[in-house]
Amino acid sequence: MDTTGLKEKNFEADIEHYLLTEGGYTPGNQATYDKERAIDMPVLVSFIEKTQPKAWKRYTTKYGDKAENRLYRLFQENVTRYGLIHVLRKGITDAGIPIRFCYFAPASWLNDELVANYRANILTVTRQFAYSVHNRNTIDMVLSLNGIPVVALELKNQFTGQNIENSKRQWREDRDPQEPLFRFDNRILAYFGVDLYEVALTTELKREKTFFIPFNQGSNGAGQVGGAGNPERQDGGYVTSYLWEHILNREMLLAILQRYISRQQEEKLKIVVDKHGQEKEVTETSVKIIFPRYHQLDVVEKLVADTYRNHTQEADNEDRETTGYSLAAEPLGPYLAHCPTPRRHTGNNFLIQHSAGSGKSNSIAWLTYRLASLQNARQQNMFNSVFVITDRRVLNKQLQSTILGFDHIEGQIETITDNDNSEKLAQIINNDNSRIVITTLHRFPIIYKELSSRSGKRYAIVIDEAHSSQSGKSAEKLKAALADTDEALREYAEQEELEVEALEKKRDALLEDLLAQGQHHNLYFYAFTATPKPKTLQTFGELVEKGETPEKDRYAAYHTYSMLQAIEEGFIMDVLKYYTTYETTYEITKSIENDPSYEETPATRAIKAYHDNHQHVIEQKTAIVVEKFREVTLNAMQGKAKAMLVCPSRAHAVRYFLQIKRYCAEHHIDDVKPMVAFSGVVSYEGIEYTEPKLNSADGRNISESRLPLYFASDLYNLLVVADKYQTGFDEPRLHTMFVDKKLKNVKAVQTLSRLNRWHKDKKDTYVLDFCNTPEEIKKSFEPFYKGTELIKPVDVNYVYTFRQDIQMYHLWSEADEQRFYDLLSGIEKQKDRLGALSNAFKSTIARYEALDEEKRFAVRSKIKNFIRFYAYMAQIERTYDKSLYKAYVYADYLYRLLPKNAKTRVDLNKQIMLLYSKITEGETVSITLDSHVKPLEGEKPKGSKPQTAKKDLLSQIIDKVNLMYQGNFSESDRVIVETIYDRMVATEKKKLTKQANNTDAKQFEESIFPHIFDEVARTCYVEQMDSFGKLFENPDFYKNVMTQMAQIIYESYKGKRY
Repeated sequence: MDTTGLKEKNFEADIEHYLLTEGGYTPGNQATYDKERAIDMPVLVSFIEKTQPKAWKRYTTKYGDKAENRLYRLFQENVTRYGLIHVLRKGITDAGIPIRFCYFAPASWLNDELVANYRANILTVTRQFAYSVHNRNTIDMVLSLNGIPVVALELKNQFTGQNIENSKRQWREDRDPQEPLFRFDNRILAYFGVDLYEVALTTELKREKTFFIPFNQGSNGAGQVGGAGNPERQDGGYVTSYLWEHILNREMLLAILQRYISRQQEEKLKIVVDKHGQEKEVTETSVKIIFPRYHQLDVVEKLVADTYRNHTQEADNEDRETTGYSLAAEPLGPYLAHCPTPRRHTGNNFLIQHSAGSGKSNSIAWLTYRLASLQNARQQNMFNSVFVITDRRVLNKQLQSTILGFDHIEGQIETITDNDNSEKLAQIINNDNSRIVITTLHRFPIIYKELSSRSGKRYAIVIDEAHSSQSGKSAEKLKAALADTDEALREYAEQEELEVEALEKKRDALLEDLLAQGQHHNLYFYAFTATPKPKTLQTFGELVEKGETPEKDRYAAYHTYSMLQAIEEGFIMDVLKYYTTYETTYEITKSIENDPSYEETPATRAIKAYHDNHQHVIEQKTAIVVEKFREVTLNAMQGKAKAMLVCPSRAHAVRYFLQIKRYCAEHHIDDVKPMVAFSGVVSYEGIEYTEPKLNSADGRNISESRLPLYFASDLYNLLVVADKYQTGFDEPRLHTMFVDKKLKNVKAVQTLSRLNRWHKDKKDTYVLDFCNTPEEIKKSFEPFYKGTELIKPVDVNYVYTFRQDIQMYHLWSEADEQRFYDLLSGIEKQKDRLGALSNAFKSTIARYEALDEEKRFAVRSKIKNFIRFYAYMAQIERTYDKSLYKAYVYADYLYRLLPKNAKTRVDLNKQIMLLYSKITEGETVSITLDSHVKPLEGEKPKGSKPQTAKKDLLSQIIDKVNLMYQGNFSESDRVIVETIYDRMVATEKKKLTKQANNTDAKQFEESIFPHIFDEVARTCYVEQMDSFGKLFENPDFYKNVMTQMAQIIYESYKGKRY
């Protein structure tokens, strides 16, 4: 077989050929390269002479023939002190003479001198680069900027028996980090390992500790739903050619050096114990270079380009005719110019679904910087300000440090902290001189009325964690605060056939609120989330398929980096790989002689709560948690792993914490070190507990804010939580989770994802679940595993349906709505605000209370849904419906005053007792998620009515509870089990009692009961085929229901009269 052309040198040659002919490079010259200095000074000097002739003339006049050595010395001193990235961006100044070592793309291409300097950069490619005076080693390929090496590539070829792992090994083992070329942030900034199918990247050589990350597109291409790897090239050619064609071409590499690559310094406060046993706080500082991953470059470049195209096209068309302006020359274009499938997005809402592990914080920082510095062809900033909406303090610091490391942008970066009042945000917006504003969403309802006109102003809003609170009142007021409503006013005037000037004079608060609804041409939303909810998809997502009716529309994210890809690339752990469920079976009995009747639902709830809160059950579960912690957690991550116990309530958290301490003391266990996290005060056994009080019991003073600091130390390794630290908590050593709480949908994903953070010693994770089945967890995770789509979106006309339904109850009139709105509008003039507002609803509340229970329940639920759906509708549609808006305002205030739908509470603690409770370990499974995208469906309004107050004898309620738990049936099985049981008792009780008293248990279960059970089950099936399908489709399930019911009925009826 002819193997000509299949060697590594052919791979090198092909890359070099592309870079020289199409990539904007020239050949490097090893003869002039100084190995000791790791620089090609003749090339650097020639660049300076060409771009800065006056400065260089002054320099050579001052230093004569020592100028070049002087220049190198100052260059190297600054690089050593500040790093190469800083020096490339800022240059140096020597005795008042400024010297630049490269010129990046100018903000505007109308300045001929800056454009010429940018084009004068000298990018060279050198093959078999000899770099050392100590050996004859060579690097396959080095790319240099003006004589300064910045990128290095080691190439491997599967045809010759090597792959990317060999290139990683070569970087780790054969390259001395002390060489001038390899010193951190001194010369080479990015080290690539490349083979025919994959690319890997590191920014620092540290021998065996060198850490590579994948630099691949994703199996279906960047931004698309898929896993790790790269797609096949449809046009032939190298699969990895995107590296040299898209990333390392001249313009894109310069753009990365200018706008992306950053030196990040992180200071982390730690609690350590010294050799004398003394605890002290120390600050650990780490410095690293962040080179953007492929999907990060892809999303930012596409977002900026689509923003530019969509919102400046008309204005720029005029400029191109007079200035010769070209989009291809615009610095936002180099990536997309080489990208085979550039995006063409319509609209100003962008949803970015990036999983944990995607580097979302850096993506947000880079996008924010790009948007803040983005200019149109007229050299005008496209945005007056860029707002970053986040609740994460870490992101605040990271944004500031990342952005300040780039070329200076005019204006300030402002952060609204917890210590700032909301007036500061209002002043920033009104003063209009801050390029970037970092704040939280809840500030806007406070200040939106205090802002001056936003006419002619344009804002970018970057939202971190967009699944949270984006369809409520705070999001509504953000739009009211920043929207330019002039266009909406013109639209309304045209709709009403009125003059704009006439409407302008009538522009009151009501009209202003209506105009602020819907979408606005001056607001651009960039919403990041890993777990988009249906409302998030419909508000920010792309309409990827237009249906015949709105209900048949389909929405998806603009750009996706999936959970699957993050797991396969090793950026997060697969938290479902080792999942152990425990099955609980128990039996309750009456502790009283008589047999009272109770409403079945609250009584069932009370029985379950009695069991779950029983001290014996807490003790059982505590023993399992502690022993499994010692078996699994303490043997993971070289003994440094940590665990979290998720509790169903604050009271459970307190009891678990105390019981863990008690169990460890009784069994002389000293390697389990628990902390507890919950809000407020919990009273247990006459003692009031708080989180700081329990955590400080060992003599340490641990406030709530310092809990993460202490938990991250070696002093603690088990965190017991109740509704805290289940979202946003980032502890890489968290390896194990014990779950004693029902989890569903996004909450399940967010909670279990606390385990997914990468750590060098973390090989796997472990979940022990007392409450959820693998099937339930799988169902929660699947919509967010590959990519999320929305089908059957919400119809905005639901609000009209709810309003009409509410009007049928005749609780209030439109005149009441008008009077209340007038009162609310003039409330500032009222001294007794609370009294005036509450008095306005007195008659409506009286009419509401006169309704029967079923109608009260129904109308209150409809009012709640009307308020929710209106707030959501206002985000996506502008109706100009004043009457509907007044009804919404009236309903919103009224709902707060309506008595809540009463829930019957039953206390059975003195009437029942626990006979036994058995917790059995199930098998450990790997929950495998479906490879197909599982679409979400939009929320649909549901009719509401109170649950029928069905009563039953306490003994029979207990039997049904025992049946459910002894058979280990799920909630979805409850209808089948309880319906058959109730029918049995209603129609066959006498026969069953007689048979139970005349036979033994085995004969009753195997000979008598099956025939009766089958007849009743078939009758139920005929009446409710949909609900009972599982019973007859699954023989094992049928047998389990029948067997468990036979045992319960036999024990219950044995010895009773018939």
